[in-house]
Amino acid sequence: MDAQVKRRVFLLLVSCIWVPMVVLGGTENVTVSSLSRPKVVKFGALFTVNSVIGSSVMPAILAAVDDVNADSTVLSGTKLDVITQDTNCSGFIGTIDALQLMEKEVVVAVGPQSSGIAHVISHVVNELRVPLLSFATDPTLSSLQYQYFLRTVTNDYFQMYAIADLVDYYGWKEVIAIFVDDDNGRNGISVLGDALAKKRAKISYKAAFSPGATMSDIDDLLVSVNLMEARVYIVHVNPDTGLSFFSKAKKLGMMSSGYVWIATDWLPSVLDSSDSNKDTMDILQGVVALRHHTPDSDKKKTFASRWKNLKSIQTSRFNSYALYAYDTVWLVARALDLFFKNGGHVTFSDDPSLRDTNGSALKLSSLRVFDQGQKLLQILVGMNFTGLTGQIQFDPQKDLIHPAYDVLNVVGTGLRTIGYWSNYSGLSVITPEVLYTKPANTSTSNQHLYNAIWPGETIKRPRGWVFPNNGKPLRIAVPFRVTFEEFVKKDKGPAGVKGYCIDVFEAAIDLLAYPVPHVYILYGDGKRNPSFNSIVNDVAQNKYDAAVGDIAITTNRTRIVDFTQPYMESGLVVVAPVKETKSSPWAFFKPFTIQMWGVTGVFFLFVGSVVWILEHRMNPEFRGPPRKQLITVFWFSFSTMFFAHRENTLSTLGRCVLIFWLFVVLIINSSYTASLTSILTVQKLSSGIAGIDSLISSPDPIGVQDGSFAYNYLIAELHVPKSRLRIIKSEAEYVSALQQGPKGGGVAAIVDELPYVELFLSNSKCIFRTVGQEFTKSGWGFAIWSTQRLILTVFGQAFQRDSPLAIDLSTAILQLSENGELQRIHDKWLSNKECSSQNNQVDDTRLSLSSFWGLYVICGGACAVALVVFICKVYCQFLRYDLETEEPEISEPESARSSRRSLRSRSFKDLMGFVDKREAEIKDMLKRKNSDNKKQISHNSDVQQNSPV
Repeated sequence: MDAQVKRRVFLLLVSCIWVPMVVLGGTENVTVSSLSRPKVVKFGALFTVNSVIGSSVMPAILAAVDDVNADSTVLSGTKLDVITQDTNCSGFIGTIDALQLMEKEVVVAVGPQSSGIAHVISHVVNELRVPLLSFATDPTLSSLQYQYFLRTVTNDYFQMYAIADLVDYYGWKEVIAIFVDDDNGRNGISVLGDALAKKRAKISYKAAFSPGATMSDIDDLLVSVNLMEARVYIVHVNPDTGLSFFSKAKKLGMMSSGYVWIATDWLPSVLDSSDSNKDTMDILQGVVALRHHTPDSDKKKTFASRWKNLKSIQTSRFNSYALYAYDTVWLVARALDLFFKNGGHVTFSDDPSLRDTNGSALKLSSLRVFDQGQKLLQILVGMNFTGLTGQIQFDPQKDLIHPAYDVLNVVGTGLRTIGYWSNYSGLSVITPEVLYTKPANTSTSNQHLYNAIWPGETIKRPRGWVFPNNGKPLRIAVPFRVTFEEFVKKDKGPAGVKGYCIDVFEAAIDLLAYPVPHVYILYGDGKRNPSFNSIVNDVAQNKYDAAVGDIAITTNRTRIVDFTQPYMESGLVVVAPVKETKSSPWAFFKPFTIQMWGVTGVFFLFVGSVVWILEHRMNPEFRGPPRKQLITVFWFSFSTMFFAHRENTLSTLGRCVLIFWLFVVLIINSSYTASLTSILTVQKLSSGIAGIDSLISSPDPIGVQDGSFAYNYLIAELHVPKSRLRIIKSEAEYVSALQQGPKGGGVAAIVDELPYVELFLSNSKCIFRTVGQEFTKSGWGFAIWSTQRLILTVFGQAFQRDSPLAIDLSTAILQLSENGELQRIHDKWLSNKECSSQNNQVDDTRLSLSSFWGLYVICGGACAVALVVFICKVYCQFLRYDLETEEPEISEPESARSSRRSLRSRSFKDLMGFVDKREAEIKDMLKRKNSDNKKQISHNSDVQQNSPV
């Protein structure tokens, strides 16, 4: 009984405990279900309220929150609430504000505008799994490093490439970057450098100043960059302090003609969000700037009309960041709506890695992790809708698709749009929305902008650079030559030097639209020609600002300097000693080679024999005693050489053969006459060296001008031993070395550049000649290394690397060539007397069999065909004659007929006798035999009829 009572008491207690638990459990499930779509969802906004960007962003965010809450189709039953924090343009305060914001369990953070603060906050949101929709444009804020970082404005990476395209469009090669030395400034300019490098341009100087720089610091910075040569300035600063920068530039006279100012999107942000100020616009005249491109739409116009009625507005106007802020709130609302529809719910949990240390007042444990942060982030990245700024969609790098900018020009009292840029088609005067419907085309020919008005109120494109404003003229090294001083030499005049190269350089400088102060410095000791490689290297190493002289353009030199348009062609040639070949009494044999003479003679006899064979039977002029016929053959053969043959040809075959042969004789006679005329009337020169190949193959010494690049070229490229090369230091040594020859201690030939050789041959009265062809091709010009350093090289101009002077001087040289000034300078310094460039070897004018074998084949073929036809004809006649001479054999027995046929069989002698007969005689004989045979047959037939049976 007691056991039973105890059992009932136990069941009662269990029931009392279990039922409330079940009830409570059911209540909890209902609560969780109802909380899956909360009544209020919070997001945070981190901005500097009293800033150019913040003053436009905050009213837009509040307006967007009101619009979301008023729209029943989005977040139905859930109110969107924003918690704002003012970062006060301070990285430290911004970080503290971000931590305070996370304590309030927001599901998304919008902002900040500062890239420096965004770097720090990105670590916080990564840990707490809260998506950060930031307005920071720093290209290094990568989604690979910061998983929860999502940029809802255009990345500065694209803006820097837009600026690079602008620089390339206008043809500038060097720019000076002026920027605030913070994360956004440094990293943006770094990308700009990479973008310019792809366009073969560069940042020549990075002018950085601290975020807290004073006006004095900015003034010093502008003074320093104004002393440099580049006049294209890229200004990437904070919008809140940027205008003071241009104010200082205006006072320094840097907003005048010749200067180029390109501002990033900060400048339109300032101008768009503030009322027009005449003084401000006067400072900015001619500046080109980029602004985020947002397409015109009804939504955008409606928002603009509402602006003045929004809450918390500080200005009557707004910039593009207000549009991005409005779209960002709607992005959050649409993503949360989809998040809740997919069963998502907002829950937070403790982060075990966040623990308060003993005595710490930071209360890090109050920061909690958003459990569904990853899911919400995926929804945000996958969103696609159309907002005030156009299509809101992200690419795989979590950047907004279709980045585009307006290209603006500050003119008068406003901003004038001169074109657009997009990464889809580059620069264009057509809006990006239209171009997106067409195939992408970023070719250079497709880049277009309207004309800009530059500082100084000019539409002429600024050159983009000037000479450094430091009062120092260019130091130009001039080779102190010993040989061929016509090109450049020392002078007692004010310049200190003169010559052909100097005149070309001065004429080109005079055509430039700007002065080029310079001073000439002689390079060398005047006892021997200096090393031209040394001159180029010294300019490349900035020991001289320039060098002007006859320095050849070679491959190795182009690696360290740039060359302009060549002003004289050059190349290596071979000069050899020659001797006059006196005329020989047997010169008439020289037009043809021995083989040609032999084959021609054989063909004369062969054709004569063929014609005799074809004409012998019918032409009485080709008949007679054997001796007479032999003479006729020889006479006819050789008389055709002069078309003086008196024998007529009667046969068709003979005439055909004679036509072919007379054609051959005509060509042979013409060629012989021309060759003999050349041999007898043109001066013959002979030399043992025929060109560079024969010179290299011989063991004889070779002369090279002192200082010429030919010395290294022969050794390195043609593998000529150094022991064979002789350095020649003067024009007198040129003459003596060539006249003495290898056996007399001289040289077999001299290898030098064509301009020197032409001048040498003229000065030596053409007693030497060049042999062979030019075996290198180069030129002379001005060379430059890096800034405006010059080197006047033989037949061109070389400049230090990437110098803008190279382009200007190239244009000037072309103008000199077109207006004839270059030729006038040439005639002034260099002799116009020309020498034959090649020695006319007799062997070069002799005619060989290889030039005529085709004619002989044709003529021989015609003779062969005629002979075959003739032989067939004669043989057929002989067969007819042989058959018709047989008597009819009707009554004779078979044995008698066989005996008579054998007796009548013809021998070869009979055939030859038949051939020797005249054609008329053969025809009469055949006719007579044919008549006799008919009579005999008739007689035999009568006898048989009258005989008794």
